[in-house]
Amino acid sequence: MRRLRNVKIVATLGPSSSDYDTIRALFEAGADVFRLNMSHGSHDEIRARHDIIRKVETDTGRPIGILADLQGPKLRVGVFANGEEELTEGQAFRLDLDKAEGDATRVQLPHPEIFAALEPGASLLVNDGKIRLHVTECGADFANCTVTVGGTISNRKGVNVPDVVLPLAALSPKDRADLEFVCELGVDWLALSFVQRPEDVIEARDLAAGRAAILSKIEKPAAVKAFDAILKVSDGIMVARGDLGVELPVQNVPPIQKRLVRGCRAVAKPVIVATQMLESMIESPMPTRAEVSDVATAIYEGADAVMLSAESAAGQYPVEAVETMHNVAREVESDPTYRNVIEASRGAQKQSVADAIVSAAREIAETIDIKAICCFTDSGTTVALVARERPRPPIIAMTARVATARRLCLTWGAYCVMSDELGRFKQAVVRAVRAATSEGFATIEDQIVVTAGVPFNQPGTTNIVRVAPCDERLIYRAEPE
Repeated sequence: MRRLRNVKIVATLGPSSSDYDTIRALFEAGADVFRLNMSHGSHDEIRARHDIIRKVETDTGRPIGILADLQGPKLRVGVFANGEEELTEGQAFRLDLDKAEGDATRVQLPHPEIFAALEPGASLLVNDGKIRLHVTECGADFANCTVTVGGTISNRKGVNVPDVVLPLAALSPKDRADLEFVCELGVDWLALSFVQRPEDVIEARDLAAGRAAILSKIEKPAAVKAFDAILKVSDGIMVARGDLGVELPVQNVPPIQKRLVRGCRAVAKPVIVATQMLESMIESPMPTRAEVSDVATAIYEGADAVMLSAESAAGQYPVEAVETMHNVAREVESDPTYRNVIEASRGAQKQSVADAIVSAAREIAETIDIKAICCFTDSGTTVALVARERPRPPIIAMTARVATARRLCLTWGAYCVMSDELGRFKQAVVRAVRAATSEGFATIEDQIVVTAGVPFNQPGTTNIVRVAPCDERLIYRAEPE
C-alpha cells in the first residue's frame, strides 16, 4: 500500500461513503486519514463509520488515521413568519432577542453574547457572507443595522461576526459530549472549530486528557492574529478556508494559507489545507483546472495534507475525487520545481540534539545513495522532525505504539511500520533493514539511514544516526540479544 507520494489525503465520510466497500475503495484510492464530521450524523452513525474504518485497517494491515471534527458554536438567526424575506441594499434591519417570528424589518438572534461584544461600525455576515449588515446602533439585546449587501434571508441561517472576538467558548455543550464520545471511541485527532484564542485549545486538551491529538482549525480573523500562540499549544493545524474566506476579504486567504503552512512546518507540526479543493466533483467526475491548480499550490507550499469535504462525504464521485487528488500529488511531487521550492523553504532553527540528528540524517541521505530514512519513535516526534526537513528519500516510521502510527498518518511522507519494543540499537538496525527490504524500499545491495534514541521507548531521546547496509545477513540472522 505504498502511496508513492508524500502529501497525505484526508477524506470526509458521509452519506456517499458510509459502507465498507466505499470506505475501503477510498482507502485504496489514496485516503490516509478519514474525517468524521460531528456536525452531521448521530453517535450511532459515527460509531458505525469508525468501526468500518478499523475493519478496513485490520483487513489491509495498514494503520489508518481518524479525525473527529467538532462542530463548535453555531451562531444562527431565528425563524421568519414567511420562511424567508428579501433584504435590499440600504434598508434598515434589526436583530434582537425577541422570540417572535421575523419579518422584513427584524429577526431574532438568540445570542446575547454577540450583542454584548458588538460595537457600532461592526459587520455581521449572514448565510456565508451573502448578506452583509453594518451595525449602526446596538445594546445588550439588539443591533440596528443597515443592509450593505442584500439578498434572501431565511430560517436559521448562520451568522459570522468577523470584527470582534466573541466571548464564546470554542466548545459548546454538544461539543463536550461529542469530544468524550469520540475519545472513548478511539479517534486519533480532534479538530476544534472556531478557535479564537490559545485558551480554547488548552480547554480541549484538558478534556481529551491525552486520548487524542488536538488540531486547531484556523477560520476566524482572531485566530489568524493569535496564530503563533495557538500553534504553540496545538498538535496540528487546519487551514479552514471556508469561514476564513467569509470573514476576511477573499484575496487575503492565499497569503494567510502560505504563512500558516510555513509556520507549522517550522515547528514540525502537521498542517491540513481544506475547503472547496475539488468542489465541482460533488456533481462532476472531472474537476476544474482552477481546482487542480489549488490542490497543486498547497502541495508546492509543503502542506502535510490536503482534504476533501463534501466531495467525498456527499458527492456523486467520492472515489474519483480521492483518485484525482492522489494523481495531482504524484504529478506535482515528480516535478523538479517542487524540490526546488521545498528545499528553498527549508530553514527552521536547529535548537536540540534531535534537530541536529534529523538534519544530519537528511543531509547524509541526500549526499550518498540512501534508499530510505528509518526512524524509531515512541511519540512520533522524531518522524515529525525528519518530515520537517522534507527529505528526498522516503521516511519509514517504526513504532511499537499503534496510536502513534495512526497519528503519523497525517504527517508528510511518513510510512508507518509496527515494531516491537527495542532493547538495543543493534536490534533497531536489524529491524530497520528488514522493514526497508520487506516493504519494497530497498534491496540487499542498498543502504538506509537509521535514527533512534537511547534509552529506547522514551519520548524525546533521539540521539543516534547510522548508515546501515541492507546486508542479507542482517535480514535473515537472529536478532541480537
